[in-house]
Formats: sequence, C-alpha cells, structure tokens
Amino acid sequence: MANKNKLMIPPQGGMVRDFILRVKLILRLVGDKRISPWLKLIPIGGLLYLISPIDLIPDIAFPIIGELDDAAVLWITNYFFVELCPPEIVNEHLKALSASRSSVDDDDIVEGEAVEIKGVKK
Repeated sequence: MANKNKLMIPPQGGMVRDFILRVKLILRLVGDKRISPWLKLIPIGGLLYLISPIDLIPDIAFPIIGELDDAAVLWITNYFFVELCPPEIVNEHLKALSASRSSVDDDDIVEGEAVEIKGVKK
C-alpha cells in the first residue's frame, strides 16, 4: 500500500498549545476564500451538532459517554476538514501561525531559581 502524503499539524509543546493551534488553523481556513464553501460546511456542521438537541447517544441516559460522542463528532469533523483542504493552503496557514508564535516564544523566557530564606527577622 502506498504511503499517502498525510497532513499533520506538528506538535507545538503541549496539548493546550496544539488545541489552540488547531482552532486558529480552522478559523483561518474557514475565512480563506480559496477553500470551497462545501468544505466549510464540515466544521460548521460539527458545531451545529454540538448545540443541537439531537444526540447520537443521549447525555441523560449515558452521562459520560454522551459527552464523549459530542467531543468525537467535533474532533472527526475538524480532522476531516483540515485533511480535505488543499495541502498547500493548509501549509501556508501553518507557516504563518508558527511564524507569529516563534517571535514570542523562547526569547521572552528568563530562567532563574527561587530561594526561600528562613530565619530572617524584620
């Protein structure tokens, strides 16, 4: 089986950062006029499912599993949206996002140590 050139958002240093990067990427792709309006219906459909009263697995009958199906639908719709978008456009937006991130990251971090001093009286 041939290895498909699969898009993958590179890890950015944590689950929260990766989530924020993915949300920003999806928002940028939805706003991009080069992306087909039909493709833009995928993440919008995921959000509509989240707020709609219709559920595949009701939250009342199965409290934890009911919430997980909502998260799974959001993840699947967003995953397929990014995968179905043209790779060159996705990579363009990823480069722009990583360029804006890199200007703030490591240069602004100051390393140091904290020392607690005991027995000092005023």
